[in-house]
Amino acid sequence: MLLSVHEVLTPDQVGRARDILARAPWGDGRATSGEQSAQVKNNQQLPEACEETRLLQAMVLAGLERQPSFFSAVLPKHISPPLVNRYGGDANSFGKHVDSAVRYLASGAGRVRSDVSCTLFLSAPEDYDGGELVIEDPSGERRIKLAAGDMVIYPGTSVHRVEPVTRGHRLACFFWVESMVRSLEQRQLLFNMDNDLRHLRSTVGETDSGVIGLTGTYHNLLRFWADT
Repeated sequence: MLLSVHEVLTPDQVGRARDILARAPWGDGRATSGEQSAQVKNNQQLPEACEETRLLQAMVLAGLERQPSFFSAVLPKHISPPLVNRYGGDANSFGKHVDSAVRYLASGAGRVRSDVSCTLFLSAPEDYDGGELVIEDPSGERRIKLAAGDMVIYPGTSVHRVEPVTRGHRLACFFWVESMVRSLEQRQLLFNMDNDLRHLRSTVGETDSGVIGLTGTYHNLLRFWADT
């Protein structure tokens, strides 16, 4: 499932995030890469333990709480602490790779299976050239370059890359989610059903017998498939 989520951060929050990042201590992006990814990764990244990272993490996690479509699509069990990267200048690209299946959190804080990958754009598209997130999909390549504050979610199994940034800088936040429902196909069915139920509720109301019955079916399927 590939899904765009609008305005995870509001324009005011994006401005605050950019102010925070203006004083950030950027380091080598390969610090959190697996062996294969490190061979093709050429960007900068904020240290996980710095104050700027902690401020951005709190802002992004609070933004996710306001996004029912994110929770409906992903059904999160664990969310890895968001990280922040920068592309531009001599550190401007990330070649074709697949994210590691298991992300080991800093300071022995645990592990997250990377069922879903997430990229939240912090730079406006007009602020830089290039820098598209390119995701390989059964239907072909999908080139993603969203407005600042918007986020794309996509399967952690996807082969993807970031095109070279040839002007300006591309700032983004990225993280992974371990879902309560491991199967991509099952998550897609539940997401479609939840969307249809919301539409049905808006037209016939919450107490319609069909709505009640289908809501029960949704939760029974979730109960059957979910690992909490």
